[in-house]
Amino acid sequence: MPADLTGKVALVTGAARGIGAAQARLFAALGARVVLADVLEEEGRLVARELGDTARFVRHDVTDEASWRAAVAAAEAFGRLDVLVNNAAIYTTSPIEDEDPARLDALLRVNLAGPFLGIRAVVPAMRAAGGGSIVNMSSQAGLQGIWGHGGYGAAKWGLRGLTKTAAIELGPDGIRVNSVHPGAIATGMTAHLGTTAHPAAPLGRVGEPEEVARLVAFLASDDSSYLTGAELAVDGGASAGRMPAPKRKDTDA
Repeated sequence: MPADLTGKVALVTGAARGIGAAQARLFAALGARVVLADVLEEEGRLVARELGDTARFVRHDVTDEASWRAAVAAAEAFGRLDVLVNNAAIYTTSPIEDEDPARLDALLRVNLAGPFLGIRAVVPAMRAAGGGSIVNMSSQAGLQGIWGHGGYGAAKWGLRGLTKTAAIELGPDGIRVNSVHPGAIATGMTAHLGTTAHPAAPLGRVGEPEEVARLVAFLASDDSSYLTGAELAVDGGASAGRMPAPKRKDTDA
């Protein structure tokens, strides 16, 4: 049975495209009312219009506390706030010795400080609703070291740790906090690969945004009511470890 989100109100950041848009569409299909938050106004408004009266768009900068207050208020206009998906992120890679400090600062502000501010912003509304679910979108790079991912990985490892601390602190309020760790997913971030094959993943392919969205919907639903502080990889098995080389077949001369 698919997750049931009937009656829930969700705030999804970075919802204008990619994984965030897939989450917003699925949440609405499963019965939720959704606030789509993003800095990409035109794309975000298009997705919200597509979803009709069950959705609304707000321009939202995750690094700004006032912007968070406005996004929460937009959700509460639906009557409550049950779910926050900290999905918004930026992605750049560089060897550590070549990393630009300004770019590192941006990675940490958007990918780590942004979710931190989001968690703080939604807690009062979730307490008033009797509990809730926060899903932090980390990364495969938050589970293992990946070459060139010093800055991005540091932010995503930090988000993984923030998730566990928030789960401990907010559990008594009935607020669950979990992290999701996508690998290579077919979005604008992976378009440069030019292929859906993924030889480093045991399943052999790049994932689809909808495959991540289904996991997030489960975490947002009451079906995951005893799950908090967990980290769930949706990466085709890529973070399970290096794939061994195929054994050579013995041949007779």
